Amino acid sequence: MRSITNLKHPPRFALASHEGNRIVLASPANCRIELFVLAEDIIRVLVLPDGELHGPRTWAIAPGAEDVALEGRERRDMSGFTPPPFHVSNDGAQLVVQTACIRLRVALNGGFCAWDILRGAKWHCVMNDRKTQAYNFGWWDERVYHYVERRKDEIYVGLGERAGSLDRAEQSYEMRNIDAMGYNARTTDPLYKHIPFYVTWQPQTSTGFGLFYDTLADCRFDMGRELDNYHGHYRHFVAEHGDLDYYFIASADTPLHAVRRFTWLTGRPAWMPKWGLGYSGSTMSYTDAPDAQQRMGEFIDRCSEHDVLCDSFHLSSGYTSIGPKRYVFNWNHEKFPDIDGFVNGYLEHGVRLCANIKPCLLQDHPAFEEAAKAGLLIESHDGEPAWVQFWDEVGAYLDFTNPATIDWWKSRVKESLLKHGIAATWNDNNEFEIWTRDAIARGFGNAYPAHQAKVLQTQLMMRASRDAQREFAPERRPFLVSRSGGVGMHRYVQTWSGDNYTSWETLRFNLKMGLGLAMSGVSNSGHDIGGFSGPAPGPELFARWVAFGIFLPRFSIHSWNDDGTVNEPWMYPEVTPQIAALIKLRYRLIPYLYELLWQSHSAYEPVLRPMFAEFPHDPRCLVDGDDMMLGSSMLVAPVVDAGQATRDVYLPTGTRWVSYWSGESFDGGQSVTLPAPFEQPVMLLREGSVIALNIAEQHFGQSADERAFIAVPYLGAGTANGGSIEDDGESEAWRSGAQGRWNVTIASDAATLRVAIEREGAMPHTQNEVRLFVPAHETRPVTCTRGTLLNDESADGWRCLTISLAP
Repeated sequence: MRSITNLKHPPRFALASHEGNRIVLASPANCRIELFVLAEDIIRVLVLPDGELHGPRTWAIAPGAEDVALEGRERRDMSGFTPPPFHVSNDGAQLVVQTACIRLRVALNGGFCAWDILRGAKWHCVMNDRKTQAYNFGWWDERVYHYVERRKDEIYVGLGERAGSLDRAEQSYEMRNIDAMGYNARTTDPLYKHIPFYVTWQPQTSTGFGLFYDTLADCRFDMGRELDNYHGHYRHFVAEHGDLDYYFIASADTPLHAVRRFTWLTGRPAWMPKWGLGYSGSTMSYTDAPDAQQRMGEFIDRCSEHDVLCDSFHLSSGYTSIGPKRYVFNWNHEKFPDIDGFVNGYLEHGVRLCANIKPCLLQDHPAFEEAAKAGLLIESHDGEPAWVQFWDEVGAYLDFTNPATIDWWKSRVKESLLKHGIAATWNDNNEFEIWTRDAIARGFGNAYPAHQAKVLQTQLMMRASRDAQREFAPERRPFLVSRSGGVGMHRYVQTWSGDNYTSWETLRFNLKMGLGLAMSGVSNSGHDIGGFSGPAPGPELFARWVAFGIFLPRFSIHSWNDDGTVNEPWMYPEVTPQIAALIKLRYRLIPYLYELLWQSHSAYEPVLRPMFAEFPHDPRCLVDGDDMMLGSSMLVAPVVDAGQATRDVYLPTGTRWVSYWSGESFDGGQSVTLPAPFEQPVMLLREGSVIALNIAEQHFGQSADERAFIAVPYLGAGTANGGSIEDDGESEAWRSGAQGRWNVTIASDAATLRVAIEREGAMPHTQNEVRLFVPAHETRPVTCTRGTLLNDESADGWRCLTISLAP
C-alpha cells in the first residue's frame, strides 16, 4: 500500500540529481519524477508519488534483443540503450531536456510535461500534460493516472487489438484480457490482448509520437470520450496499480517511425518457419467427433481431391477430452487410437500439426493433485488452489512465475506432443482470468497478488512453450501461436483476433483490428477466416473472407458454427474452384510475405499498414476506410459488402498504381472502380516497387519453388528496387550465415530500362533463369547490367522478361 500525503496542490519540484542519462526531480513531499534520455527520439518518464517503485520488474523492454531475462528486467536497468548527446537547462521555473529531435519542458511547479518535436528547422509542440491534476499525487486513490490535453485534429491509432474504427479518437477502451467468445468486431470491449501503446498523429504539421505505458496492470484509455468542464479537452490513461512509467517516442514526418521504434524497444519479432505462411486448416468439429482420427483423415482426402494447398492444421482441444471436458496434455485414445500414425500421415502430405494447449487444470484433471502438491498452481492465501471458472468446470491456473511450473510445462509439451511429431503449439484460452484478490503468484521468489499481472502469466506461458520446442529440436525454428498476449508477444508467437462472430460487419472491422495490431508492434497476425462462431457464412461471405485472408501473415480457416457445419474450402461447391484458386494465389505471394516478415524481424517494419500511415500527407488517406497496404508496395482493397462485383478504390496521390490482374496503370490522387470477382481480389502495385513471387506450378502434397519478380518501373527517371530473403525456410542455419538474397533493380530514364538481378549469400537452391514481369504498356527497350536477356514477350497485360544468370 502506498503512503502518500494528500496534497491540496501539485508538488513543487527541484533538480535532485543528474547522473548520465538519468535526471531526478524531487519535492519536499517525497514525490519524484525520473527522466531517462534513452535515444535522440525516446525519452522515458517515471512518476513516483511517494518516491518509491510499486510495480514489478518489466518483461516488455528488450531494446533490439530477442528476449529478456526469465525473471524480468529491473525497472532502472538501462542496458541496451546508447544515450545520445543532450542538453539540460534549468531556470528555476522549468527544466528543459533537449536532444536532436525532442525538447521536453517540465514545469517545476507541478511536474507537468510539454513535448516538442523538431521537424525541419522548426519545433512543434505535440503534447502537453493537462494543467489540472495530470498525475495522481494523492488526489484520489491508489490507482495510476495520466491526463494529457487533447487536440481535435489528432488521430490515435494502436492500443493493440481493439474493436471499432481504426482511429481511436473519442472512444474509450479497457485493457483487460478476456475470453470474448463471439465478440462484435465493431463494439465489444475488452478483448484478448494487453498492449498499452498508441501513436498520435497530427496531420496539420505532419508530426506525431508514440506513447507506451509500461504496465502489467488492467488499465483503461479514454481518447476523448469523457468530458469534464473543469479540465478542458483531454484524454487519459488509468491503471489499477503500479507506477506511471511511460515512454515518449518522437515520430516526425511518418507515424510508422514510432511503430518501428516501439517494436525495437520491446524486442525483435520472431523469425518463424516459412510453412507458417501457408494455409492452416482448423475446426473444433473434427476433434470433438467420436471418430476424430477418421475425420482428420478426411480433411487430407478433401485437400487432395480439390487440390487445396495446405501446410498445417491446428488441432483443436477435443483431442484431450475425457467425456465432454478437456484436459491439457491428455490424449483421447478412443478418438485417436494411433497417434503416431495419425501425425505421420499428415506429415507425409507435408501438413504439420499445431496442437491446442491450455494453461488451466480442471479440478479432476489426472495431473491436478500432482501439480497442486508440487506448488505449480496459483494459490489462495490459505494455500489452496485459487479456483477459477474454465469452460464447463472449476479449475486452477498454472503459475508460470514459478520456475518449477515452467519445467513441468516444458516436459509435458515435449512428452505429450513433440515426441509424437507435433510441430507446433497453439497456446489458447490463456487470458488468465483471475479476479480474486487473495490469489497469489510466486513471482520468481517475490510473491504478489496474481490479479495484478495476469498478462505476465500469458507471456511466460508462450515463452515456456517456445523454449520447449527449442530444447526438443534446437536445429528448427519454433512456430507457435497464442490468442492472448501483451507487449513483447511478437518475440514468441503468431497471433489471431480470437473467436470472431460470422458477419459482413466482422469482415470489415477485423480488417481495422489487424491494422491496429500491426501499428502496435504485432505484425504476424490474422483472423479466423469465415468467422469462428455464429451462423455458417454463406458462399459469398465465405469467398470474400478468403479473398481478404490470403493477404494476412496468418491464414487459417477456423470455425465452431452454431449449426454444426464446418468452414472448409470445399463447403460450397459453387465457389470451391475460386477458393482453391485464391489459396494458390496466396502461395504465389508467399515469397513477398516472407520478405515482409524478414523486414519485420530485421528492421521492425510493420507488415500491414493503414493507408494514412503509408501516405500521411494525403488528406484523403486520413479517412477511416476499408483498404490497407501490404508492406509499402501493394495496396489491397477487399470487398466487405454483400452483392458487389466491383470495388471503388482511392489511389493515394504522388505515385502511379498498376493492377496486378490487368497490368493497367492509374495515376494517384483519384478513385477508380475495378472488377472484383471472387478469385481476383483487388491488388495494386505501387510505382517503384519490385515484389517476389513463386510461379512454380503447385499441387497439394507437392512443394515447388521458382522465384520470379513483378515490378512497376518509374515512368520517367528513377530506380525501382526490391528483392526477397532466401533460406531453407525452417532451420536455424540462417543464424550462422546460411541465408541468401535476391536483389532486383530497374533503373529507368525516358529511353531505357536497365535491369540488374543479383544473388548474394547462400541460396537454398540453384536457379539460373528468372522471369521479371513489367506492365505490357512498358515498351522501353531493356538492357541487363546483371544477367542476360533471353526472351521478351507480352500476354495478359504483362511483359515477361526472361533473364539468365548462368555464369
